[in-house]
Amino acid sequence: MRRLLIFLLAMSVLLAGCNSVFFYPDRAQMLSPDQLGLKYEDVYFPASDGTRLHAWFLPAQGETQGTILFLHGNAENISTHIMSVRWLPARGFNVLLLDYRGYGASAGEPSMEGVQEDVDAAMRTLLSRPGVDPDRIVVFGQSLGGSIAIYNVAHSPYRDHIRGLAVESAFASYRGIAREKLADFWLSWPLQYPLSWLISDKYSPAAAVAQISPIPLLIIHGDDDPIVPVANGERLFALAREPKQLWIVPKDGHIEAFRHPGYRDRFVAWLKQVLSAPPANTPGVSGH
Repeated sequence: MRRLLIFLLAMSVLLAGCNSVFFYPDRAQMLSPDQLGLKYEDVYFPASDGTRLHAWFLPAQGETQGTILFLHGNAENISTHIMSVRWLPARGFNVLLLDYRGYGASAGEPSMEGVQEDVDAAMRTLLSRPGVDPDRIVVFGQSLGGSIAIYNVAHSPYRDHIRGLAVESAFASYRGIAREKLADFWLSWPLQYPLSWLISDKYSPAAAVAQISPIPLLIIHGDDDPIVPVANGERLFALAREPKQLWIVPKDGHIEAFRHPGYRDRFVAWLKQVLSAPPANTPGVSGH
C-alpha cells in the first residue's frame, strides 16, 4: 500500500507539472540535412518573449510550389524528425523545420504557452523571408506538433496567409490523451479520471478545430496507431467544419503514412489543390 501511495503521489506531481508529460526535448544533433543530400540554411530568430529559436530552412528544388511550416512531435528534435519531410524539397516545396524552445539548438524550456509563441515566431520569419511567397504557406504537424498546430492555426494572427493545415497522428485533447495513457497501466487505471483533471486543456485541439474553417484541413491517422489511437483523428474530423478530409491509413502505426510513396503522391496532390484554390476568406480571430 505504501508503494502504491508513493506511485500515485509521483503521478500527481508529474501530471501537475504537465510540461514533463508532453515534452521530451533532446539537444543532441543526430543528422544534418547535408548528410541527406539536402541544401539548407540554419535560421535563428526570437520569439515574442525574446527566446532565441532555431530552425532549418530547406529550399525547394526546381520550381517552387509553396512553403511548408513543419511542427514535429514531442521527443528528440528536428535532426531526427527531418526524415518525415526530407522528400518534400524534391517535390518543389520549401520546408521550415522549427525546433520548439528547449529542443535542439533553441534556447529556453518548453511550455504549452511558449510553443504557441514559437510557432507564431516561425510564421513571422517565413512571411519576411525573401523568396517565400507569403500567400502560399501550409502548416504540417505530426503527433504533438499536429495538436499544437490545430490550436495555433485556429487562433493565429497570420491565418490569412495559411492556405492549408495538415496534421498526422494528432491527439484531440491533452487531458484526454493523458487519461488514455493512465488507463493503459493497472496501477493508475482506477484514477485515470481524477488524475487526468490535473492536465490543463487550455490549448485543446478538440475545442479549437472547428475554428480552422474555412482554411482546408487534412487529418491523417494510421488505424493501428499504438501511441495516439485513431479515435483521436476521427473525433477531430467530426468536430471540424468543411473543407476537411480524413485519411485513415490501413494497418499503419504512428506517423508512418509517408513511408508509402502513394501517400506522398496523394499529399502533394492535396498541397497543390489547396495552393491553387482562391485564398480562404478567413474571419478575424483573437490572439493566444
